[in-house]
Amino acid sequence: MNSYETVNNILVRLFKDILDIEERALITSEYKDISVNDMHIMEAIGIQESKNMSTVAKTMSVTVGTLTIAINHLVKKGYIERTRSEEDRRVVLVSLQKKEKKLIFIIKSFMRRWSWQCLTA
Repeated sequence: MNSYETVNNILVRLFKDILDIEERALITSEYKDISVNDMHIMEAIGIQESKNMSTVAKTMSVTVGTLTIAINHLVKKGYIERTRSEEDRRVVLVSLQKKEKKLIFIIKSFMRRWSWQCLTA
């Protein structure tokens, strides 16, 4: 096996492990009705001010149409709030509800600890 294949195999296993950890964290949390993809969308929205749909779609490397479908589900579940920009009513802004900001903080803290453990192991 050459260097490329070795690095590729390590990265593929690492990515799979991260997804498994995220799924297990969701199963045992109070957020049982969201998927890993939902969690990534909420993380892309972030805990700061509202973001427009185009910015979130670009962050996630998806189309606005694809993101809209996922956002619709999260709005129905009460995780995300959708509003119109005061400056330009054509612009749709999305933001997390208060409870979801807590979830993002937990996820980021978990990932920081996990990354630190990987680096110091």
